[in-house]
Amino acid sequence: MITKYKIRIALCLILTGGLILSAFIAESQNARIKIDIDRKIGDVDKNLFGNFVEHLGRCVYGGIYEEGSTLSDENGVRLDVLDAVKDLNVSITRYPGGNFVSNYHWKDGIGPKDQRPPRMELAWERLETNRFGTDEFVNYARRMNTEPYFSVNMGTGSIEEAQQWVEYCNVKGGPYYAELRKKNGFSEPYNIKYWSLGNEMDGFWQMGHLNAEDYSKKALEAAKLMRLTSPDIKLIAAGSSNYRPEADPNEWNAKILHELRDVIDYLALHMYVGNPDDNYYNFVSTPRVLEERTRVVKGMIDREMQNAKRGNRPPIYIAWDEYNIWYRARAEKSMAGTRALEEHYNLEDALVISGFLNAFIRNADIVKMANMAQLVNVIAPIFTNDKGMFKQTIYYPMQLFAKNMHGTALNLQVDCETYNTEKFFIGLGESTTQQKNVPFLDVSATCNNNELTLCVVNRNKEKAIPTDLISQEGLFNGDFEVYEVNGPDIKAGNDFGKTVVETIKKPSIKVKKTNKISYSFAPHSITMIKGSIEKL
Repeated sequence: MITKYKIRIALCLILTGGLILSAFIAESQNARIKIDIDRKIGDVDKNLFGNFVEHLGRCVYGGIYEEGSTLSDENGVRLDVLDAVKDLNVSITRYPGGNFVSNYHWKDGIGPKDQRPPRMELAWERLETNRFGTDEFVNYARRMNTEPYFSVNMGTGSIEEAQQWVEYCNVKGGPYYAELRKKNGFSEPYNIKYWSLGNEMDGFWQMGHLNAEDYSKKALEAAKLMRLTSPDIKLIAAGSSNYRPEADPNEWNAKILHELRDVIDYLALHMYVGNPDDNYYNFVSTPRVLEERTRVVKGMIDREMQNAKRGNRPPIYIAWDEYNIWYRARAEKSMAGTRALEEHYNLEDALVISGFLNAFIRNADIVKMANMAQLVNVIAPIFTNDKGMFKQTIYYPMQLFAKNMHGTALNLQVDCETYNTEKFFIGLGESTTQQKNVPFLDVSATCNNNELTLCVVNRNKEKAIPTDLISQEGLFNGDFEVYEVNGPDIKAGNDFGKTVVETIKKPSIKVKKTNKISYSFAPHSITMIKGSIEKL
């Protein structure tokens, strides 16, 4: 790979007396991003820009919902949070868990609030009042303009309970649970399209944990009942979440795909990363591990699709329906109670989130759903107290992608300097990795009706990277908008009343029918460039 080099030209003049004169000319070549709008990966699904609401810590109570607060409406919805959520353009939101769902019984959360039973919440060690449940979440989802995505209890729950929830949500009238919804004041069905068959069932930490064979049997029968109740639903199976050294996540995935290939629409994968050793370059390479895991599972799906009996249904896709940075709030005292998992994010975290989003775009042919975990307070882009809220650093790349990265993902050629990492743990308890030839520029692009959108993460902590954007099929033309997420240093973070990392609109790049744009990407930055490309 050509990266940066010097050309040295010696001019040798043989003069009288044998005198040799040498002149040296040195020049450096920019990094290059080659763009061909005919080299397509796949359509970018709107569900790549999803999120997740779990009954955990202050995500629901004290986050999206806070009865009695002066910041809430008459229904208990925090209006300042709702405005920030709407600006995030969350396309699909998973609910109600997470580990929580494996001991959650949805009937506890419907009907008059004062008659709902409080329960011991065993996953995160808190009291669940059940004052926020199915009906409240659907109402909230409609207000935030997101697609609701429900997860059923495959731990302590039964397949009959899963079927009854689908009936409550999706059947217009007639059977008992459809009529119960109407009795509760909701005459029209919710038409919940996406349903996951449990959460992280391969994990020993899961309540009602099952081995792959037992999970496959239970999920298959639940899928049968759920689809008989509502034929058009999409079903997501619980894939790998346990990547500890003693586990074999690929064996789990292979078994689940083989047994459920005729009934599921997605396989869910989960991944959390961190930087406990404070090694910046190791940390910002972690999205490459997600991409490696994606490729492995894609191969498994391709193998199973050869013998699947799916009729006119599309193939199985991957849903990364939990991903984020989570390591500071993993000490025992930070893992339970009403203040659980409250991470405060900085700029390097935003760079990693952008790397995940770039990876989803680059694998748009197989990854059709992604849900950052979670929405508010709990490892979240939005953080509240009783007086207000602020947007964390990771809010801004999520917002940029959700608003702009649509259309068809492009297969780019990127030539730039690279680096190698040490061997390191990507997350608490996970297996180690070593990444080689990590490009300093991490790039994805989409094309939507001749509108090109390019997202570039400069992983280099100290240096700007001058770069040539080269169109191989078509010409850049007009004004190109430029947006940058950056801060004074990689540890810079936001707080109440303090925003030092956010999206800044930079001066536009003005071009007229050219095949090259030169731009210097600032150190530790996320840059989005958006403009027109005219095909020749």
